[in-house]
Amino acid sequence: MESDSIPQDFVNLDEFAAPTALPSVRARILAFLAIIIASFCGGLLGFSLTSLQFNPENEIWLLFGGIIGSLVAAPGVAVVVVLVLRAMAEWSDQASARTRSSRRKK
Repeated sequence: MESDSIPQDFVNLDEFAAPTALPSVRARILAFLAIIIASFCGGLLGFSLTSLQFNPENEIWLLFGGIIGSLVAAPGVAVVVVLVLRAMAEWSDQASARTRSSRRKK
């Protein structure tokens, strides 16, 4: 049952791997944290604006204001985050293309 073993003249496929457009893990974590922080800040803003309009006894309206503020802020920041990550991927791809072309000239 030697058919499951790897032959000695096996070519390493890592040398032929295509570059990925996926952002780094650190960039994705920072993007996620930016969306969470924006959602929290939007909730605080919605709560504050609602507390100016209603009496403190109307707690349900304060809650709704915070939730709506959070739900408005998070998608807005998420759009910006996606655009930034795509721009970073495109910049990285162009930089790697320049590096590859400069290596060919040498």
